[in-house]
Amino acid sequence: MEFKYMGNAYIVDEQGCLLDPASWDEKFAQGMARECEIPVLSSEHWAVIHYLRETYERTGICPTVFATCKAIGLRPPEMKKLFPTGYHRGACRVAGVHYRVTNMSYSTHIKESVADLRSLNSDKTYCTDVRGFLVNPDNWDENYAVHRAMEMRIPEQRLTDEHWRIIYYLRDVHQLEQRIPTVYEACESCDLELEAFELLFPDGYHRGAVKIAGLRFVR
Repeated sequence: MEFKYMGNAYIVDEQGCLLDPASWDEKFAQGMARECEIPVLSSEHWAVIHYLRETYERTGICPTVFATCKAIGLRPPEMKKLFPTGYHRGACRVAGVHYRVTNMSYSTHIKESVADLRSLNSDKTYCTDVRGFLVNPDNWDENYAVHRAMEMRIPEQRLTDEHWRIIYYLRDVHQLEQRIPTVYEACESCDLELEAFELLFPDGYHRGAVKIAGLRFVR
């Protein structure tokens, strides 16, 4: 599909997300902002947009909403006010960056063979409660997540980029706000339908995603 603004044409997907981040320019941002219910881009909008662009160009990863809020000094409600259609459907869309175009896998540093995973940090122990939840979230690492996924009904017992995106989102929220977001917040922020989320974590939100992320609800 083509999106046209001020004489320029840009190739976007069915959601209006720029397919080639390298083709982005400020005219695209100004035109797409209007599509996202933003009449005029303020200095605060541009701060978010430039952070997203710079982070993607440096790392190849679209940062989470909470990483962006922390870097810019915004609270999530303030981000929502700036981009009323949402983080992925608003801020990332205007910045020409989307998680689907990331060229760096979250799992690139994780060895995929079971033998290698079992030998990795084999001397490390994790303290869990009677239900298998990590007692201290600070002791979490990717090795823990991979091993925990092997014990669950994760498809093929393997964490994909979609899984990692949700896991890191949960950990970002917990670190920034000292809370665990609801499943609906997770779906909205990670741009997933609830049905797709359930396919990724068949054991459920709490016993699946939250547990793998090394978090737990404390009553």
